[in-house]
Amino acid sequence: MPARMGSDYSLTCKRLTLFTVSAVVIQMIGLYLFIVGFFPVKPSLSGMSGLESFYPPGVDSIHLDNNISTLPPEKLKSLYQELSGVPPLYDRLILMVIDGLPAEFLLGKDGEPPPKVFMEAMPYTQSLLASGLAIGFHAKAAPPTVTMPRLKAMVSGAIGGFLDVASNFNTQAFLEDNLIAQFRRIGWKMTMLGDETWLKLFPNMFNRHDGVSSFFVKDTIEVDYNVSRHLTNELCCTDWDLLILHYLGLDHVGHIGGRNSVLMCPKLTEMDKVIERIHSSITLTQEMNQRGTLLVVVSDHGMTDGGNHGGSSYEETDSLALFISAEKITDAENSKEAYQVDIASTLALLFGVPIPKNNVGTVMTDVFSSLKAEQQLRILELNSWQLLRLLQTHFAEFECERFLCESANGKNDGAERFCCSYLAANKLHESWKSKNSVRSINGDDYGSIVMAYHDFLGIAGKWLSSRSTDKPFVLLALGIAAMLLSCLVFMSLLFLLGRENNFKGSEYVSCIDDKTHTWHLEEKFIVAVMFILVLSMASSSMVEEEQYIWHFMTSSFYLILLRKAIQSITNGSALTLTSGQKVRIIHSIYCIIAVLLCRRILRGWHQGGVNWSYLPDISKLLAQAGTVPMKSLHLLSLVLVSVTCSAVLLAMRLRTKLVLFLLLIYCVPVLIILEQILKYQDGTFTSSSIQSTAMIQIFYALIGINTVGILVAFPWLMLIRDPKTARDISKLSDDALQESQCELQFGGIRESIYVIGWCFVFSWSLLQLLLQQPINSMPTYLLLVQILATLRYFSEGGIHLKHWVKVAALYYLGMAGHFGLGNTNTLATIDVAGAFIGMSSHSTVISGILMFIITYASPMLALLSTLMDVSVVDTRALANSRDVCFGHLLKTTLGNPCLVPLGLNSIVLLAYTIILLLMRNHLFVWSVFSPKYLYVCGTTACVYIGVLIMALTVTYACIVRTFRVA
Repeated sequence: MPARMGSDYSLTCKRLTLFTVSAVVIQMIGLYLFIVGFFPVKPSLSGMSGLESFYPPGVDSIHLDNNISTLPPEKLKSLYQELSGVPPLYDRLILMVIDGLPAEFLLGKDGEPPPKVFMEAMPYTQSLLASGLAIGFHAKAAPPTVTMPRLKAMVSGAIGGFLDVASNFNTQAFLEDNLIAQFRRIGWKMTMLGDETWLKLFPNMFNRHDGVSSFFVKDTIEVDYNVSRHLTNELCCTDWDLLILHYLGLDHVGHIGGRNSVLMCPKLTEMDKVIERIHSSITLTQEMNQRGTLLVVVSDHGMTDGGNHGGSSYEETDSLALFISAEKITDAENSKEAYQVDIASTLALLFGVPIPKNNVGTVMTDVFSSLKAEQQLRILELNSWQLLRLLQTHFAEFECERFLCESANGKNDGAERFCCSYLAANKLHESWKSKNSVRSINGDDYGSIVMAYHDFLGIAGKWLSSRSTDKPFVLLALGIAAMLLSCLVFMSLLFLLGRENNFKGSEYVSCIDDKTHTWHLEEKFIVAVMFILVLSMASSSMVEEEQYIWHFMTSSFYLILLRKAIQSITNGSALTLTSGQKVRIIHSIYCIIAVLLCRRILRGWHQGGVNWSYLPDISKLLAQAGTVPMKSLHLLSLVLVSVTCSAVLLAMRLRTKLVLFLLLIYCVPVLIILEQILKYQDGTFTSSSIQSTAMIQIFYALIGINTVGILVAFPWLMLIRDPKTARDISKLSDDALQESQCELQFGGIRESIYVIGWCFVFSWSLLQLLLQQPINSMPTYLLLVQILATLRYFSEGGIHLKHWVKVAALYYLGMAGHFGLGNTNTLATIDVAGAFIGMSSHSTVISGILMFIITYASPMLALLSTLMDVSVVDTRALANSRDVCFGHLLKTTLGNPCLVPLGLNSIVLLAYTIILLLMRNHLFVWSVFSPKYLYVCGTTACVYIGVLIMALTVTYACIVRTFRVA
């Protein structure tokens, strides 16, 4: 009867492979469709603003545009100034970008002055603020807080799409209306020094330029020297109207050592001296020829305490906008609030060019305090007209004349609300202009007009900034349907594979418990973890603090295993256990305790998350201890990883020469890491010498050669029968003979896969010791220990566990370890610095690969280690069969290790995709839910790669086995 039922539920290797590959392809298609539908490029108005900008909305602009095309730049410039009604306050502009500078370093926070060390580092700039020659703003940046989209926002006033974070590494020409193009149209000559992102965004726009790559974060000196070395000549030149200086060194200091790096204050002092040089020059120039030059110091984003950025926390979005002049600008307080997109409209009106079409910002009126009352109101009017035109593109019928606006009851309804708010300001303004009496800037009427205009600009700008584009429902529905189908396929395959294993009564399952159909506590808990994780995704706070779920659930799972192991030697059945079985159970208890200890240390290493990241943890204590303890810990971690992996290999009892050869080929990579640890300064690899880079490149090559070489060679080396063993087994009984023959047949393949898995794990651990921040060296070792202890438990007391539970346990360890390394669901914790270790020239592809390796170090380690579990467990099921076909061998070996990660990940991917769609109008959709979705997509890619490596490795080993046996 069991045989018949087993046949009914038979799943051949070909069918399993076909369905699995099909499900993966369907899932990839569904993911692509959803991403394209949910993260579209935000629509923008084509063309450039022109003469229509100085007229109310509704004026026919066709003939105006025709007039522009025939005018020379100088005539157009004069016409702009005449129509604007506001004379340009300055003739030239110096835009100094200090990459990554938080505004609080210069302006303080919450009404408090900046820290004393930062004030003392920038004395000249502080004196400018105190004397009124400068006015500073906390210019809040929109996420994602990376350079390219933030530069776009500053020059266009528009907020780009969320996926601009990906374009940051492959910048394309910026074709929307922007200040650079507007300045070019009126004949300005422009010079750019610094970050080459400007050259990619605005090709052929600059008369002179000297660009540097922004991605070599190890360089904190040359990258700024390449800008400052031109400063003396450029300040003496009169052939430019716009000078852009983009300094990258401070951002690189942050990536290397964080806000409190010993290099931070010297870098701030360096920037202060640059500001002093420029201000002294523009003051002298204005005194000599009365040509006014405005210095605007801005930052594209801030940085977290760890020096990273990309997310939406206050520390990351707190960018700077500092206006410095040779003459007094304001008497008011220096620290004000604004938005980064406000810079574009402010600069446009300061220099008499039209505001870019897609601008959603509001002019910073404090910069125009020297203008007359009517000119200041004219600035607000021009800004209002521009936003009105932009609003018209979002509503089918936007005619303000048709709204009565007599009561406030209907003002909450879309277009009517905006129209009524604008008409209220316009009515007050027109009334004020009609008065022939003296119009004072201090009068109540003037204040009412300003408040009315600011009310309109505020609600219009906020609505336009948060305006979510209409998402194509068909694409979203097809994407979710495809992911649902793939998830059902994975779950169905797991179900069929599990039933087939149950009917066959595999010895390694049934030898402990004959009730293979019964769900045990650990199996129920594995499933419960998925349900809890999916439910938590609907909460923004739980998404931010996801690490608590993984830490708690993973530790709880091992506590369940510990309880089960202890019960097995304390209950009544313990009397029937042999001494060998008791020893194995005691060893398994030790293994579980080791995992729990590692888990507790990892839990306390990084506080992680968003809301509680300020609490003390081990990493913060070590960072405060200085370089020497960090270096010692790094060296200890390298020694422990090497010794532990060597011990694991020696425990296999392979031929001595083979073991020595394997250990010998890893000596050079270990020595290279040792050299790098001894040479790094300030707790990180900062050396950019040619020799250091060459040695790291040699390390990459050796790791790759070792891994590929062992993968290719070992199945051939290990599958050679031992004649002495063949003679000895002929003397055994029939049952023992059958098992020994199977062991002889499959023992080689188990050993080869185990050695290949060991090679993958050792190589990956060494790679992480090189790439990870030094503070993560010990967590890297702890991840290795808990995985090896888990594998040891599986081979000892954990033999009663079903194989899918073992694979799921490794998968959960990998996800918990992901957060144990300090990762979170915000983009700010991505380690950019490590992505350029060993690179002599910039490569987006290689940097992206290294960044992926660093970010997904733990999940990939768990997937690679599954090979070692496969070699120990799966082939035991073949001991009952004299003749096992190639397909059956592959299915038994790869079924669960491939399907379980794919299935678990498909559940998370599908659930979070649905949640993201439901949260599309949530306040935190772009700051919390969308970054998390990028991490889910990255985890999906990690699972694909890990499963592919596993499948190719085992398939190759089985092919070699089949070839040698034939």
